[in-house]
Amino acid sequence: MKALSRRGLLLAALSAPLAGRAADALLPTPASLAAELGAARGRGRALVVMFSLPGCPWCRPVRQSYLAPLRAEGQPVVEVDLTGTRAIAGFDGAPTTGAQLARALGVRVAPTLLFIGRDGKEVAERLRGVPLPDFYGAYLQQRVEAANRAAAPAAPYAGA
Repeated sequence: MKALSRRGLLLAALSAPLAGRAADALLPTPASLAAELGAARGRGRALVVMFSLPGCPWCRPVRQSYLAPLRAEGQPVVEVDLTGTRAIAGFDGAPTTGAQLARALGVRVAPTLLFIGRDGKEVAERLRGVPLPDFYGAYLQQRVEAANRAAAPAAPYAGA
């Protein structure tokens, strides 16, 4: 994963209003989190869910520099608007919205990354905000690896 320095994050945040909306469209917004989780489960991986806000200065560099490349490497990653009112199916398939889901999960900060395993439960510690920009990539990689280990199908018992 590409590391982004404090200066890089600051420059990205300052240039965010100048960039077009197309630059934000790097991650899919799911119609169904249950379907996305099923696809991730089929690949033996966790689902990374980024909760973001429109115009969030920290969301853009996280999306562009960390999550889009992670997705390009094959990690399932989706984005949900923390204030969204568009109907989506939740992890259990029930209809909800981004705002309702964020409230139910206690997500209050953007960006917040959740790492969801096979049963729709979090399998790694959330990554809230951008705690230390110099170490963000390492924090993310650590959580993704832990989540993918937890989400991987159990190996069959070889017996003794």
